[in-house]
Amino acid sequence: MWYWLFKYVLLGPMLWLLGRPKLEGAENIPTDGPAILASNHQAVLDSFFLPLRVSRRITFLAKSEYFTGTGLKGRFQRWFFSAVGQVPIDRTGASAAQDALDAGLRVLAQGKLLGIYPEGTRSPDGRLYKGKTGMARLALESGVKVIPVAMIDTAKVNPIGSRMWKPAKVTIRIGEPIDFSRFEGMGGNRFVERAVTDEVMYKLMRLSDQEYVDIYAATLKNQAAGQAPAASAADAARIPDTQAG
Repeated sequence: MWYWLFKYVLLGPMLWLLGRPKLEGAENIPTDGPAILASNHQAVLDSFFLPLRVSRRITFLAKSEYFTGTGLKGRFQRWFFSAVGQVPIDRTGASAAQDALDAGLRVLAQGKLLGIYPEGTRSPDGRLYKGKTGMARLALESGVKVIPVAMIDTAKVNPIGSRMWKPAKVTIRIGEPIDFSRFEGMGGNRFVERAVTDEVMYKLMRLSDQEYVDIYAATLKNQAAGQAPAASAADAARIPDTQAG
């Protein structure tokens, strides 16, 4: 109930006014059954603008920190993300990857749309970064199609570090579903998972018109904080494959 109240009454109308979101490729979203919506990640509001324009309910895997805060703010945040149907995952423990996989498979087994950000975190500078293979593992083990989604100019509404939202025109571009059934039974093969991930990232690069950087966004953030060595120029320049072999 709260999901639809936020979408149509409490939050949605304000987002419509701010972003005037345009949807392209709506016909690529199935009317029923499970699918993975794999999106680039420009801003926190990506998780609000996409459900605003897609008629079916979307469940996102959300970091557990959203559910563990303390005080009044923590309680409100926990209630809000639970109310809109987000699923918490712990990204820090030894079993984090398996826990996220299990949570995603449960959502898909219920015939729902599952929203995923393959980059794993928001882009720090507007470019598209290397995808993590968790999305590929989900696709291979569930057998569902992956639908690439490009969120365009959401960072203009919700700039990183800004406490205020700003008016800007948002576009949501939905690509054609990608069928990876040719790799049935190959979940867990890291070479296949990387190839599948790269194919999705290539589609996202073409849909979003973003510059692609072949390092993880989290790595770049850690470099900025002095917590990781710099990536080589050769790694950063690689373009993902167009199709998994």
